[in-house]
Amino acid sequence: MQFGVCTGIENTEIARAAGFTFIEPTVRSLHGSKDFVVIQAAHAAAELPTPTFNVFVPGELKITGPTANLSQLQIYVAESLRRVQAVGGELVVFGSGGARNIPDGFSRDAAWQQLIDFLRMVADEADKTGVMIAIEPLNRRESNILNSVAEGVALAQAVDRPSIRVLADLYHMQEENEPTDTVVENAAWLAHVHVADSGRGAPGTGSYPYAEFFGHLKATGYNGRIAVECRWQDFEEEAGAAVAFLHKMWDEAGG
Repeated sequence: MQFGVCTGIENTEIARAAGFTFIEPTVRSLHGSKDFVVIQAAHAAAELPTPTFNVFVPGELKITGPTANLSQLQIYVAESLRRVQAVGGELVVFGSGGARNIPDGFSRDAAWQQLIDFLRMVADEADKTGVMIAIEPLNRRESNILNSVAEGVALAQAVDRPSIRVLADLYHMQEENEPTDTVVENAAWLAHVHVADSGRGAPGTGSYPYAEFFGHLKATGYNGRIAVECRWQDFEEEAGAAVAFLHKMWDEAGG
């Protein structure tokens, strides 16, 4: 199993030394003040690949609500996916709670349709680059829509495009008390996995049911990637132990 970490490419050396095999930066990091040629060169020089990206849509670009502008979103999405593909990216995580949160007083049904329309537009752009999109369910403290793997799958089914899949995040699943075997029921839609531990700490520092979760993933034949998305107390100090813990849990898990 490939284990990576959600961090910037400036931490590649530490991540590689710890045993991670890939980096998952943010899409936002491909924009910013630097010329994209400079950003692209930095990715090319990095010691680990960046096949996956997160933080897709900035909070100020609203996907739901009365101010959502699909044409404006399309401009951002098209350029973002072009850049992701240019630096070797294969998958983008669509969490973006700030962008997708339903404004107070706005119809949930209308917001759901806006998400469908948005993701169909994203799929059109993704098909041009070969990049896959993974819908990330977030716990209710971070988003007021799409709070479970099952709900993410329902949205992906409504969008009905091959490039739109779903992510399972152990942290958000535990926060929402979503059964770990949800990944078995929805295996056909699963394209990526995120993990953390209790309190969003590093893997191995809490009490989350890794053996159970990994056992279900193995039972489905999952062969995608798993990225750590957590709050490190000291990345350099904790990273090696986290990687060792993940490999141990994966090797010992049933399935």
